[in-house]
Amino acid sequence: MFGPNMDSMREAGGDATSSVVIPVPFVWRHGGRTIYLTGSFTRWSEVVPMSQVEGCPNVFQVICNLVPGYHQYKFLVDGEWRHDEHLPCTNSEYGIVNTLVASGPSYAMHPQMLSGSNMDVDPKAFREMVRVAEVPPTHMMTGTSEEDLCVSRQRISEYLSGNTVYELLPESGKVVALDVNLPVKQAFHILHGQGISTAPLWDFSKGNFVGVLSALDFILILRELGNHGTNLTEEELETHTISAWKEGKAYLNRQSDGHARTVTRNLIYVKPYDILKDLVLKILQNGVATVPVLHSSLEDGSFPQLLHLATLSGVLKCICRYFRHCSSSLPIFQRPICALPVGTWVPKIGESNGRPLAMLRPNASLSQALNLLIQAQVGAIPIVDDNDSLLDIYCRSDITTLVKDKVYAHINLGETTIQQALQLVQDSYYPYEMRSQRCQMCLRTDSLHKVMERLANPGVRRLVVVEAGSKRVEGIISLGDIFRFLLGFA
Repeated sequence: MFGPNMDSMREAGGDATSSVVIPVPFVWRHGGRTIYLTGSFTRWSEVVPMSQVEGCPNVFQVICNLVPGYHQYKFLVDGEWRHDEHLPCTNSEYGIVNTLVASGPSYAMHPQMLSGSNMDVDPKAFREMVRVAEVPPTHMMTGTSEEDLCVSRQRISEYLSGNTVYELLPESGKVVALDVNLPVKQAFHILHGQGISTAPLWDFSKGNFVGVLSALDFILILRELGNHGTNLTEEELETHTISAWKEGKAYLNRQSDGHARTVTRNLIYVKPYDILKDLVLKILQNGVATVPVLHSSLEDGSFPQLLHLATLSGVLKCICRYFRHCSSSLPIFQRPICALPVGTWVPKIGESNGRPLAMLRPNASLSQALNLLIQAQVGAIPIVDDNDSLLDIYCRSDITTLVKDKVYAHINLGETTIQQALQLVQDSYYPYEMRSQRCQMCLRTDSLHKVMERLANPGVRRLVVVEAGSKRVEGIISLGDIFRFLLGFA
């Protein structure tokens, strides 16, 4: 790792000819093992190691000499890019970053905090400086009145009812659709190769979209074959088409009498000018992650056009953008998430939604994980150590990594551990940006608004609530949890 380079800091932070530099303390108060700092003052190309404060295991600090001016920065916490949500921040080309304006009087430091030319901070003085900051602000500790809740929900509902799905359509993009007559094997190779977990299905004979193939289908196929005492072979996946699997005509879905069981489910979709609230209700009521946006003209008899795959993340991004500068008009936005009935929590930590929090150890079998994903009706399971500290997360979409190198043809689900399965995910060729979205965390004291802002980022489906420092899992909050709470669903 690189250390701070004063020349590059001076050039990147402001006037390169300026001889004035200001010692600015940077503090990370939310725990971790290895913390680094980077920012505009290092041209975003170098990282500065941060030191743990003696007596404060969750607090890390470093002092950098900056030229006066506006600076942006971010933290690298145990390999994950983070920003401090309790400090001023903004959106930039590097995602959400913290900001500061360095000026002489604002950052004049007490002489006791400076020790020697290496700018180390005296631990005792530093602990005094950060002690108050570790206490949650007063407005975060207050309760939530029924009136505040009703007012906030009413304003969210009005926004969703007054805007259409058209707001979600990107200016440009790519949407993958699959022929319903493709072999299952080929279909899942495509999903994995494209880095997606869901694709609409097109039936040329009907001239229409007829369904959706998702990672859940692959999980069900693996479980069905496991129940029949067989391993999934490449030949079986080659001979069974998506259509056969969906219609229940393949061997995988035959009943004991040998007759095929017909499974029918109408395609769930929306049109561009449907209201956003209808889209959200369809996703929540049908338990799906994505809904195709289709456009067709009955007058000319043209085929329906697939415009987009709508998700709750896209809707949440619109909500956050609309209320960004008037979030004070929604009283519940500033409440800590642990004080709201949102998400799934460890008992006595937050207001639980009534469901148990599903967690697994790394030595649990892949079969156990798949069964739990189905039975608990969740999209991901936190993987924890013996102290319930977060190690990783196993998602439904991770199942598609089994197609790489044809792993599905020779593994035994009951003998393969979660740790081995996660290694396959890490060895996958997904880009770093996608991997970094896998295991996003937050703290119980984070406000609802900050949690919503993070969930609105592309690729983020859930946040694991952890204890600062130990990373002990306290809860999990998904996109669906947020919308069920905002709309008043049980």
